Amino acid sequence: MADGSAGDADYGVIGAGYATYRRPDPRILAAIEAAFGDARTVVNVGAGAGSYEPVDRDVTAVEPSASMRAQRPASLATAIDATAEALPFADDAFDAALASFTVHQRSDLRAGLRELRRVTTGPVVVLTCDPTALDRFWLAEYAPEVIATEAGRYPSIAAVADGLGGVVEVSSLPIPLDCTDGFGEAYYGRPEALLDPGARSANSAWSFVDAAVGERFERSLRADLDAGAWDARHGALRTAATFDGALRLIVSRP
Repeated sequence: MADGSAGDADYGVIGAGYATYRRPDPRILAAIEAAFGDARTVVNVGAGAGSYEPVDRDVTAVEPSASMRAQRPASLATAIDATAEALPFADDAFDAALASFTVHQRSDLRAGLRELRRVTTGPVVVLTCDPTALDRFWLAEYAPEVIATEAGRYPSIAAVADGLGGVVEVSSLPIPLDCTDGFGEAYYGRPEALLDPGARSANSAWSFVDAAVGERFERSLRADLDAGAWDARHGALRTAATFDGALRLIVSRP
């Protein structure tokens, strides 16, 4: 792709507002930081605009998309233009590695995971989604095409664990009601927010479905919100402190 994006999504087209809608949530960041332990050097592969990069460690960021590199705050390290499948680093170059919402973008999953392990002496931390749990989210009622697309793109948790090797721990992360990272399930209790086309664009699955799906979604959700039908079925989510969705943290240690 002209933008340099790896995988199947062109972030030169869909990534312009990513940094606005996909701001790291401090509770998710805390789980990632805990997984790093006492690691001082961290490589963030598929770093995007810098979500979940620790600020108190020596971070090397890798991001192939020019659009995403351009959105990185000046306070973060300049990202290296490279892909996960061919990292330009020596063996055991880092104490820890991070891959946040990016393994589904790998053109070769196993090669990318193998490279993460090759350059890392300690924990490899992967933030991802379990494709078998995505249909827990009410979006499946309004845009099943989006859920099916996302489920087809995300690798299974077993495939990620097997590709990383070592001692692997998988944790389900509760999604907070006021989550600042606008991945789809973050809006579980704030349905009106997903009526914003920018919020949907910050989730790459929407770029793979016909525009008519988004138009139908808006019409149906607006009508149900106006009529109280959404609240009749899902209203309890508006005050649910967390949602047990598809968000997973996978940590591999040698």
